[in-house]
Amino acid sequence: MMIRLNQKYISTGFRLLVCLSMAAPLLSIFTEVRAQSERYDDRPIKRERILINENWKFYKYSSAEQADSLIYDVRPEVEEDVDGKPADARPTEAIELIATRTVLKPWILPTGNNFIEDSVQWHVRPEGHPGSDFPFVERDFDDSSWKSVNLPHDWAINGPFYEGWNTEIGGGMGRLPIQGVAWYRKELDIPETDAGKSIFLEMEGAMSYAMVWLNGKLVGGWPYGYASWQLDLTPYVIPGTVNQLAIRLDNPPSSSRWYPGGGIYRNVWLTKTAPVHVAQWGAFVQTHHVSKSSATVELQVTVDNRSAANGHVSVATEIYLLDANGRKAGSPVAQINPASDSVAAYASASFNRAVSISNPKLWGPPPNQVPDRYVAVIQVSFNGRVVDTYETVFGIRDLHFDPDKGLLVNGERILMKGVNQHHDLGALGAAFNRRAAERQLELLREMGCNAIRMAHNPPAPGLLELTDSMGFLVIDEIFDNWELKKTPLDFHLIFPDWHEQDLRALVRRDRNHPSVILWSFGNEVGEQYTDEKGAELARRLQTIVKAEDATRPTTVSMNYAKPHMPLPAVVDIISLNYQGEGIRNGPAYSGLKGINTPPLFPAFRERFPDKMILSSENAAAVSSRGEYLFPVFDGNSAPVKDGQGGDPDTQQVSAYELYSVEFGAAPDKVFATMDAHPYVAGGFVWSGWDYLGEPTPYYLSRSSYFGIIDLAGFKKDRFYLYQAYWRPDMPMAHILPHWNWQERVGQVTPVHVFTSGDEVELFLNGVSLGRKKRGKQEYRLRWDDIKYAPGELKAVAFKDGKRWAEDIVKTTGAASQLMLQADRPVFLADGEDLVFVTVSIADKDRLTVPRAKNLLRFSIDGPGEIVATDNGDPTSLVSFSSLEREAFNGLCLVIVRARRGQEGAIKLTAESAGLDSATILLKSIREE
Repeated sequence: MMIRLNQKYISTGFRLLVCLSMAAPLLSIFTEVRAQSERYDDRPIKRERILINENWKFYKYSSAEQADSLIYDVRPEVEEDVDGKPADARPTEAIELIATRTVLKPWILPTGNNFIEDSVQWHVRPEGHPGSDFPFVERDFDDSSWKSVNLPHDWAINGPFYEGWNTEIGGGMGRLPIQGVAWYRKELDIPETDAGKSIFLEMEGAMSYAMVWLNGKLVGGWPYGYASWQLDLTPYVIPGTVNQLAIRLDNPPSSSRWYPGGGIYRNVWLTKTAPVHVAQWGAFVQTHHVSKSSATVELQVTVDNRSAANGHVSVATEIYLLDANGRKAGSPVAQINPASDSVAAYASASFNRAVSISNPKLWGPPPNQVPDRYVAVIQVSFNGRVVDTYETVFGIRDLHFDPDKGLLVNGERILMKGVNQHHDLGALGAAFNRRAAERQLELLREMGCNAIRMAHNPPAPGLLELTDSMGFLVIDEIFDNWELKKTPLDFHLIFPDWHEQDLRALVRRDRNHPSVILWSFGNEVGEQYTDEKGAELARRLQTIVKAEDATRPTTVSMNYAKPHMPLPAVVDIISLNYQGEGIRNGPAYSGLKGINTPPLFPAFRERFPDKMILSSENAAAVSSRGEYLFPVFDGNSAPVKDGQGGDPDTQQVSAYELYSVEFGAAPDKVFATMDAHPYVAGGFVWSGWDYLGEPTPYYLSRSSYFGIIDLAGFKKDRFYLYQAYWRPDMPMAHILPHWNWQERVGQVTPVHVFTSGDEVELFLNGVSLGRKKRGKQEYRLRWDDIKYAPGELKAVAFKDGKRWAEDIVKTTGAASQLMLQADRPVFLADGEDLVFVTVSIADKDRLTVPRAKNLLRFSIDGPGEIVATDNGDPTSLVSFSSLEREAFNGLCLVIVRARRGQEGAIKLTAESAGLDSATILLKSIREE
């Protein structure tokens, strides 16, 4: 047993004591904390964690010039928007207004003190409560005219979209109005029985520069919009009455390279505890000596004593196995004997204990392993009385990162078949929704994906709960830039003040998730270009991570740093973005300007023979679902440009899946490189799903072309190319393109087949067009000389000489009807669960008409609502909230949510002029 008093965990109350001589007004706050602590001694207190997502009031200023003067800090003037196009200059009067604003940064910085290792560097809060006289923070302010919203909430997602060049928010950030200042208000009913408790506000994510007031008092805040953080409300709570919470957000333009969203876009919790309790993210579970027969579970628990009394603290733990639904299964599988010691008032202590578990259920990725999980139930006693019970979920697994074999999980070599994912959920925006995130993961798993890289920011906690339960491997990433900017108002502005707090908070929050196997603290940072200076900064960040969690390796994703440079030597794992297969490498890419490198896997392996190598970003292929452009490139990879895979008139990119951005490569080339270097532990495709923003190559669009799955969740042809490669044992074949080419009769229309087989025979209207066998480093079978004739294409795939799979594509008739299909017919009436309904435009034989773009109208009856619609077209600037939308190449999506607590039948109807309408019945039920 080890018990350690640790100055870095000293509570806010103790710091108030230290600062009394400098900040006399804080004396009344400390006195209230002590009084509440004394009242606490008279009765038991149970930890409560209450989701407070409902019934918020929201107001957003119409322009930056009209916003209030309560700013976090002064920002530099922006001269360019995120697309590099000229933006309107900031008016002189706006610059003068900034000079008169109140900078609250000194009051916000102390929020992060517990995540600064050296307490000497802690920030001392100035006197007073700036903004306390501002109407929006006052308890009696009338906010009845404000909009009523439930969280998570993305204020920008319903648009309208900005159109054209020289807009305030361009294509890079999704053309949606993310910028501006907004306020959220909520009443918190704190009963008199809460007197004496410690009360915390937990924010999972708010975009961005959040500042929080309670009852007119400035509590604190956090600027990084992706961070999760906590505020101690205890000194400001008035038990026995309604307490007014007010949160100000300020989202800058030109602050991101993708769509960041705007608002309180993740969950918010109110946590109530005894003054003696497990600290924020204060339980750390480590597993050692893992085998099928036994495993050692080590538990470190940090306990905060926020009471005014010294006392004896004891920590005991029971460990339970969780079932598939995340519920405790049976009796405890192990008990950790209590650890105890005296803890001073307003101090903290860490308690370490370990226990052996026999025949553990190991966490591991499917299909050969099961993602079993456990929960540690931690009980804290103070002076002999139980005061806190805290639960943390974990998994028992053994990870080994081998430079030759790659990743081994519980002794099994797991090739990482990964994708990169941005945080938005398409038509739902940045507002996190568990079912929408689960749907994304389900489709990725169907493709064969087993790993996710969180690009390039901390994910929502709920997403990691899903990856834990589903068995995905996760690279947990935090920063897209350090001190050097990528866009004028991005995180580089606050990196010097906040990088340590953000990084420690991420690791403490996520280190018990078994799906998290690797920490990444940088993506393509500008410090790659600053040689030893950049490497020194990387070493400081590496030290921070290792101090919080030494059980996992670290990495930084590099698109420029070469083997001889100092930066790659800092990290544990070599992560290469595009450098593995070569950047602007190959005949079709020759002569392009920019970084140009040959395939660098061998050079990095030679320089770092003891480090595992990953392809952390590869491909960056682009396509529009169902769009096929001619002529077709005759090689396996080419940069997209007008007339070569790209159409400048329609702003669409060919779905033959042969085209990439200039620095990337088509999948076929990536596959060949990976197969040629078997020591590489795996790769992460850019990207799994399309996402809002970054619409290369056509920046007048709203969303990316990179996804294997489009923004609405419809599979592109590339899905089947990856499925054939990643799931070689699953019989499958897929033909492209569709076969509706009336204007191309007699013209060459290439046919490609993706299959997990090794041989294919192609038939057109029953006539064989030849049987072809896949060659070495060949990942598709091509018939590039087929002349179009309407009818039926049939591909019969073989494997080892035996019939394996087949696919058929037919010329359809005219569009005549609509068809609806739900991903689930029954869902929960909890106000959060969703049903995703696919709308297909079909002919009389119920075949989807692949080029149909009919205008659709949607209506709903019953206790439900249409949350959003989409069609996967990156060029569409129709609001996601619209109930009218054109289909895109035969398909459209409707997202339905049931009203909270209202069970019953919900009828969704789709209509279109000249077509038979369609109706689907859904059922909402209450959770059992």
